[in-house]
Amino acid sequence: MYHTLLTSLDNGILTITINRPDKLNALNSQVMQELDEALTELLNQSEVRSVIITGSGSKSFVAGADIAEFVGLDTAQGMQLAQKGQAIFARIEQSPKPIVACVNGFALGGGCELAMSCHFRIASDNAKFGQPEVNLGLIPGYGGTQRLVQLIGKGRALELLMSGEMIDAQKAWQYGLVNAVVPQEELLAKATAILQTINSKAPLAVAKCIEAANAVFDETKNGYAVEVAAFGECFDTADMKEGTSAFLEKRKPRFTGN
Repeated sequence: MYHTLLTSLDNGILTITINRPDKLNALNSQVMQELDEALTELLNQSEVRSVIITGSGSKSFVAGADIAEFVGLDTAQGMQLAQKGQAIFARIEQSPKPIVACVNGFALGGGCELAMSCHFRIASDNAKFGQPEVNLGLIPGYGGTQRLVQLIGKGRALELLMSGEMIDAQKAWQYGLVNAVVPQEELLAKATAILQTINSKAPLAVAKCIEAANAVFDETKNGYAVEVAAFGECFDTADMKEGTSAFLEKRKPRFTGN
């Protein structure tokens, strides 16, 4: 179905693998379009409970954008490119189903931006992160200047943005950019174990957690008000009634997503 992505579904976890190993999985217009299509697919499939995004091979998650596509663009075209990329990555960030980046090597430029748009990140011990756009006379355009500051703080983010330097997986963990660092052969298993735990919880409540947490960084919303509304809406769900009943009856809950 896809030319640049591989997909597989196992026990409610959809794995999306960006598959351009000869280009270190660089993002071109086709990859971005197919990512957008895959997001629509996963949101519409009830059997998909959560998602892993990773790259093919052992060297690279996504080594950046396909720079050849930048040649000859003017201001308006550059803005259009950035707006499209931001819109696709915002769909990942706002997905009601958890999306985890398994960073299995280089996550540079657009690759780092893709990873940061996911709800959290697990890195292999050979992973490298960076926003090297200044080396091209550019800045990140797919949300990198915003999410990097949110995740690691302004000072550290500006150092990386202005220097274009890479950091390794251990420093990314120290900075709070990734949740865990594991040997590459354990990367997917680690993410799968976390997602299996999340998948055992009430799906609507998980979605509300994502919605409320995202509101922290949305200047158009009062995050506390979003939390109040989401908390109240949970009381009208069958899952809330099941969860509280199971707790009181000292049994495991059986959530249905209703």
